[in-house]
Amino acid sequence: MLAKYGPKLLDGLWTTTELVTLSLLIGGLLAIPVAFALVARIAPLRWLATAYIFFFRGTPLLAQIFLIYYGSGQFRGFFEQAGLWGVFSEAYWCALIAFSLNTAAYTGEILRGGILGVPPGEIEAAKALGMNRWLILRRVVLPGAYRIALPAYGNEIVLMIKASAVAMVVTILDLMGQTKRAYAQSFSLDVYLYAAAIYLFLNWALSRAWKALEDWMNPQRRPPAHAAEKK
Repeated sequence: MLAKYGPKLLDGLWTTTELVTLSLLIGGLLAIPVAFALVARIAPLRWLATAYIFFFRGTPLLAQIFLIYYGSGQFRGFFEQAGLWGVFSEAYWCALIAFSLNTAAYTGEILRGGILGVPPGEIEAAKALGMNRWLILRRVVLPGAYRIALPAYGNEIVLMIKASAVAMVVTILDLMGQTKRAYAQSFSLDVYLYAAAIYLFLNWALSRAWKALEDWMNPQRRPPAHAAEKK
């Protein structure tokens, strides 16, 4: 069974990895203006960012994919005139858009907490050194916010990997899509066990790597050297 369907599952794993990685990159970039809008003094910006997060965190990812993939057909004329129909007519790009917008909402909220957690003393020190506003954001606020947000963002990545399985409902042959196809051909539940094992190993490896990244970026959290030797 594994010898027959293993290569297909690995192909699906590659599609899943590619889709999640691109979504996290795009969503991570979108999350930065969303997070700053949430803490902005301009009320309309806060309202827009809050509404965006409320929608994408309050509705199922499955519904969001359906709205983008099937709903875009209702505006085909508009997308054709804008030259975007080639994007919205493809299941892969629709899933990528849905995943990116979804993770941007969660990441924006996580990053907002990180921004608010940056010690005011660091910002005041940067001002005292003569840094302008944009330099403070780039060298003080964002690095500090990301260090604070790392644990929560690691959880978001794991959740995103698991949630990516819904891509199969729009005919994408990701890991779960290939698993479903293999089951339809073999009627053996073993393929789902193999898929679950792959997801489990992928998330375990990611969690270990992310923990190492957290320790590297926050050396004050590491156990003392003598404590590690005693263990």
